[in-house]
Amino acid sequence: MRIAEILEHRRPVFSFEFFPPKTDEGQRTLGVTLGQLQDDRPDYVSMTYGAGGTTRNATVELTRWIKQDLGIEAMAHLSCVGEPTERLVEILGQIEAVGVENVLALRGDPPRGETEWTPHPGGLDYSVELIRLIAERFDFCIGAACFPEIHPDAPDRESDLRYAREKQEAGAAFLITQLFFDNELYFDFVEQARGAGITVPIVPGIMPITNYGQIKRFTEMCGASIPDELERELNGRADDPEAVAELGVAYATLQCSDLLARGAPGIHFYTLNRSPATRSILAALRAAHPWTRAGATV
Repeated sequence: MRIAEILEHRRPVFSFEFFPPKTDEGQRTLGVTLGQLQDDRPDYVSMTYGAGGTTRNATVELTRWIKQDLGIEAMAHLSCVGEPTERLVEILGQIEAVGVENVLALRGDPPRGETEWTPHPGGLDYSVELIRLIAERFDFCIGAACFPEIHPDAPDRESDLRYAREKQEAGAAFLITQLFFDNELYFDFVEQARGAGITVPIVPGIMPITNYGQIKRFTEMCGASIPDELERELNGRADDPEAVAELGVAYATLQCSDLLARGAPGIHFYTLNRSPATRSILAALRAAHPWTRAGATV
């Protein structure tokens, strides 16, 4: 089923993002995690694209497995990193051949060890070019990324919004945000996006904090901020990993509850291939069903 249709007919929509493992142990962990999440009835599961490495070919196989073997709707990520255009078309053909209908089109981050984005000599510069390529040659439902705190390479909010609108005009049917920890950033972004002519659903992306050092690295890499109050509480628990994880689950549950109560169309969880935190948050949300208090969908 196409994710645009899921977002149109179901509210809220809960989805989970995973990445292709690089080791046999990682593969087993992912299998256990997806088996557990299958019981939680996610609306769809997405699989990131391991550009420039050995895991990139696994994206197609894993999305096929999720859709055909587990019976869960799937979305394959695809980025411009390290690939000529003809190879991107080949990968899209493989995704189509295994019956996956949804693709998240991304520019992608610079390869590990590099700080600046450099396109492949025979490839694409921007995600909007990839979206246009997909829309012209295939019949996928296309998703794209957006940034409540402005993309690190964008000069200002106006430019970032203009580029998000171009993604919609090129064929993106929905947007998923970069991770954030202050809900006002999301709602302010949605309001500005609507004012800029962006009409597609904007789904908040949430990463439950389970490891303090890890979340610091992620936020520094993507330009997301941690609210002062939350960072103070995390600092106070830095030497107690279990306490950090407990705080992370509690904070994400409150954050998701507020988002849904104020009309967000769903939650896209960045799971880091592990299920306990996500499953706890989802169970609490389904027990409290905060979306029934929403006055309108944003």
